[in-house]
Amino acid sequence: MALMSIEEARPTPAPGRARALFALGFRPFYLLAAAFAALSVPLWIAALAGWKVPARIDVLWHMHEMVYGFAVAVIVGFLYTAGYNWTRLWTPRGRQLAAIAAVWVAGRIAMLAAPPLMAAFVDAAFLPLAALPLYRVLKQSGNRRNMFLVVLLGLLALSNVLYHAAALGWLHLDPLAPVHGAIVLIVAIEAVIGGRVIPMFTANAVPGTKPVQDARRDKAALALTVLAGAAWTAGLPAPFTAALALAAAAAQALRLAGWKPWRTWRNPLLWILHLSYAWIPLGFVALALAQYGVVAPSAALHLLTVGSLAGLVIGMITRTALGHTGRPLKAGRAETLMYVLAQGAVLARFAAAVAPSSRMPWLVAAAVCWSACFLTYLAAYLPLLIAPRPDGREG
Repeated sequence: MALMSIEEARPTPAPGRARALFALGFRPFYLLAAAFAALSVPLWIAALAGWKVPARIDVLWHMHEMVYGFAVAVIVGFLYTAGYNWTRLWTPRGRQLAAIAAVWVAGRIAMLAAPPLMAAFVDAAFLPLAALPLYRVLKQSGNRRNMFLVVLLGLLALSNVLYHAAALGWLHLDPLAPVHGAIVLIVAIEAVIGGRVIPMFTANAVPGTKPVQDARRDKAALALTVLAGAAWTAGLPAPFTAALALAAAAAQALRLAGWKPWRTWRNPLLWILHLSYAWIPLGFVALALAQYGVVAPSAALHLLTVGSLAGLVIGMITRTALGHTGRPLKAGRAETLMYVLAQGAVLARFAAAVAPSSRMPWLVAAAVCWSACFLTYLAAYLPLLIAPRPDGREG
């Protein structure tokens, strides 16, 4: 089954019944990611403000945990849920899912409090352990179409190992370089999944809308995105990196325009996906400008993370949670509030990057919007995700 049908599919009844929280991957991992997001960013801002926080909380911790903690949890929860839909074979659930989630939690604790070498081993264990069951399910079902996502998880795992090796002094490498590489991989995942689901969701929900999709254009946009990101990660000459970044921005903007984003403004479940995807081309424009010192590099970085990543995350973890708990795919006040707060967070974080004289107030504003967004998710979705489906089905 294609990736695009993740939340439209309805799991069929299965023998036995796992506890609701561990019935399918999205349940624990969406909740864990939201709770961690709501807590970790205020901790980082408190550290910047000079408050007494654990000594491990610094810029390396912040960037590592946003990628390999928050983002990776959402990706794994999403892929476990999608994997069942593609194959009709169960991805981890029950005790196995609980054990994998426990490894993720152990990694977050270790990164905050354990000795660096122990933290590295505990944290680095999660992605290989999480990827293996997905690989087995895809291989058993013969689903080669989506096997590349397991490869991307493997590359994320490798980048995490490189980060730890650099942070421990085993490699003569800036520890941030592997994190930047991981961000490029995640943007690539967003581009692939977004290209499959956003046009389909739009066509299904907005009568008369026919999004334009072109396979060759999509491949070119993805290739330029990866090349530009790789040039940035590798620190290649500014003119070369800037040219690739502008080309990637143009290709992604053209792709998004074909999906008819202006037709979605009445539907929050749709406009959050289109608007968040728009931060990808804007992020690459900022990346090109950063090569010449026009804007700070952090401006580009946070447009791609707080903008596209977090925006698409909140859009998808609401939509897929509604669909897979048997609820109507309709945004209420809580969802709309989350989406507005997510956009407020990226705007405030961008302002902090381009207005250094008032950086701290803008950072506080961004943190407030960010945490409020994910706390709202927890308040609205915790009751749904710890309860069985109302239709009695598994999942």
